[in-house]
This record gives sequence, structure tokens and C-alpha cells, in this order.
Amino acid sequence: MEDEQSFSDICGGRLALQRRFYSPSCLEFCLSCPRITLRSLTAVTCTVWLAAYGLFTLCENTMILSAAIFITLLGLLGYLHFVKIDHETLLIIDSLGIQMTSSYASGKESTTFIEMGQVNDVVINEAIYMQKVIYYLCILLKDPVEPHGISQVVPLFQSAKPRLDCLIEVYRSCQDILAHQKATSTSPEGGDKIISASNRRSHSGMGAYWHRQEDKSEQDHDPASRIGHSV
Repeated sequence: MEDEQSFSDICGGRLALQRRFYSPSCLEFCLSCPRITLRSLTAVTCTVWLAAYGLFTLCENTMILSAAIFITLLGLLGYLHFVKIDHETLLIIDSLGIQMTSSYASGKESTTFIEMGQVNDVVINEAIYMQKVIYYLCILLKDPVEPHGISQVVPLFQSAKPRLDCLIEVYRSCQDILAHQKATSTSPEGGDKIISASNRRSHSGMGAYWHRQEDKSEQDHDPASRIGHSV
């Protein structure tokens, strides 16, 4: 099952959150960021070329115009390949772990996987960004030395920067998966063994009680047993 909701980032841009339910123990979120627009691309290109043309009028060197074209193309390729992220995906499988994938505009993908045994919790934290307080979703990793300690904080959706209402939707679903993982990690066989052992003890005690009651009733009906007890 798949559903899609519309949210906004901290700057007011439109975000699309797709939620895919594969099973009660497997869930995937895909957050789509706003794509690069022709207006912003044209504005940056014109700014660089106007600056290059101004330098050309002062120096009268044609190498400046060639360098401006080369810098524009190289900067655009670098921006699409290393900076601009179109999709951020979060895949949670309670028996395996959490996988985070960032898909860049050039087609490159960056994937990070965290085993479920290293995950302590998924929380919503707050931070100061551009002189204002924002909220972000993060994964708390367990400290291998201290059982109740936190070794690292891994933030999620760093490029999209969604608002709190979007983070709450993802947070609730993550907590459901973690609760399901904790419930399934507890083996029911131990509880069955304890119950069966207690049942055996109760049955054996009940059997001893009935044996004592039968012995007492036999003594009440046997006159010799009464005489022996009276003596």
C-alpha cells in the first residue's frame, strides 16, 4: 500500500512524502525535494556571465569570457552531482536495520545502512539554523561500552529540512516499527516454559493434596488406624 502527502520545508518550499507499506515490519518513506527550476538556473548563469562581461570590458581579454563559460558548466555539473538532492529515502526493516538513501539530480545515489542492533531510538530534536529554531529527525545509536549511553546522533532528511508536521508522521511510523521489533525480539518460548513449569508444580501440589485427603478419609473409616493414633 502506498500513500502520498504534501508538506513544506522550513523555507516554504513544497515537499512530497510517499509512504510505502510492505508489511507490518517493513516501511519505506520517500521525501521528494523541489527540483531545480529554469528561473534559478537562468539567474545564476546570467549573473556569472554579466560579471565576466564586466571584467572583459575592463581588461579586454577574451580568456575571461571563455573562463566564465567553463566555470558555469563546471559549477552546474558539480552542483547537480554533489549538492542537489531530489529524493531522500528511509527504509526500516525491524529484523535488519535502517537504510538511508539520497538520490542526486545527476542520478548518483548515496546509501547508508545502520543495523537494528545499533539503534537505540528515533527522536525529534531541535537545532538553531539561520537564527531560528528548527526540528529534525535523528537516530540515536547505542554506545558499545555503556549500555544506556548514546554514541552518535545520525540526522535524517538533511537536504529536505521538512517542518514539524512532516517529521511527526515519520516519527510515529518509526516508533511503531521499533515497538514491533521489540515485541518480536522477546521470545515467547521462555514464557511458555515458565507457565508450563508452574502448571506442573500446581498439578503436583494438587495431586499431593488429594493423596493426603484420601489417606485421611481411609484413616477415618479404619478403626485400627484410629486405635493406633489414640495410643
